[in-house]
Amino acid sequence: MSEDTVRGAFLIQQHYCDSNAAPIYGRMCAGVAAGLTRDTALGARILDWPGEPTRDALPLRFFGGLHALVQAGRDAELARVYAGAVTNLGEIAAIINAVLARHGAFLSPWLDGPPQTNEPGRSGALIVGLMEIARRHGPKIELLEIGSSAGLNLLIDRYRFDLGGAVVGPDSPVTIRPEWRGPVPAITPIEFVSVRGCDIAPMDATDPAVGARLAAYVWPETPERLARVKLAIEMMRAQGVDLVRADAADWVEARLAEPQPAGVTRVLMHSVVWQYLPEPTAERIRTAMKAAGSRATADRPLGWVMMEPDRALGMQVIRARSWPGDGDWQVIATAHAHGTWVDTNATREGSPPPIELPGAAAIKVL
Repeated sequence: MSEDTVRGAFLIQQHYCDSNAAPIYGRMCAGVAAGLTRDTALGARILDWPGEPTRDALPLRFFGGLHALVQAGRDAELARVYAGAVTNLGEIAAIINAVLARHGAFLSPWLDGPPQTNEPGRSGALIVGLMEIARRHGPKIELLEIGSSAGLNLLIDRYRFDLGGAVVGPDSPVTIRPEWRGPVPAITPIEFVSVRGCDIAPMDATDPAVGARLAAYVWPETPERLARVKLAIEMMRAQGVDLVRADAADWVEARLAEPQPAGVTRVLMHSVVWQYLPEPTAERIRTAMKAAGSRATADRPLGWVMMEPDRALGMQVIRARSWPGDGDWQVIATAHAHGTWVDTNATREGSPPPIELPGAAAIKVL
């Protein structure tokens, strides 16, 4: 990719941050886009990024490392940026370039893999899609999640949700309460028969080092998210989750081949995962789900719920489909990337205008 494409990726991320009430990261994106230099090995590595930088979430990889420095108390100057005390873009760029010179060895590994943001707030959007599946096929759900990261959304059966005043879920240390936009959903009971997940590189959230890494991916504008992540980790310490290391397509194919109990709907779920799957892997999952859908019966239904980004608009779209039936995707809601708000309107007045994306950054989700 060209240097202009890399700088453009930070401007695209600025659009997402500005659209999602994240002014600190928005300013940092703009500062990096305009002022990142090749004066350090890491600066050159970023500007010479070999992949598609938007699809690879390069800005969020980089900012995760920067935030880890701040949270470890290792760079007071950068901490001022993260506190919102520095707003001049040129000054922000100069500070970041100096940080690369001071901490290049610490920051470099953060670019090696995609961010593993594990945001429990996304469950507040996913549960709306799962209730739609339960409305269609009954309350019993066998849940399968791909791209589970540290598994915090595998606690979805243990969280409590306040969806615009409609409450669902058990008593829990964590109540997920997104800002609600649009009609409040009718509460459809869900009985989770099982909840399982996989990830190509799963993380043990109960490991303090992993907890620190997850904290670094929390955006600085949202301390309530950090508090919720910490509570979710404590829930996991009290009772773990069924999370395994596996290729997503291999795992989905194997799970779909298992016997399915009568009266239970098998549901595939994922959030902000599809962009990281190689296209052959994604196509195998589409093919496997379509084939399994053709075999689904009223007594053994199949569902699919996703929360994946509409990159042009900078928001997430919650979709659901199920079999038997036509298997068509239905848009259930839109949501903030971290579940801060959920909107059950088909469109949201005041939505940010679309942004033009490079062709290579496009994702075939459906």
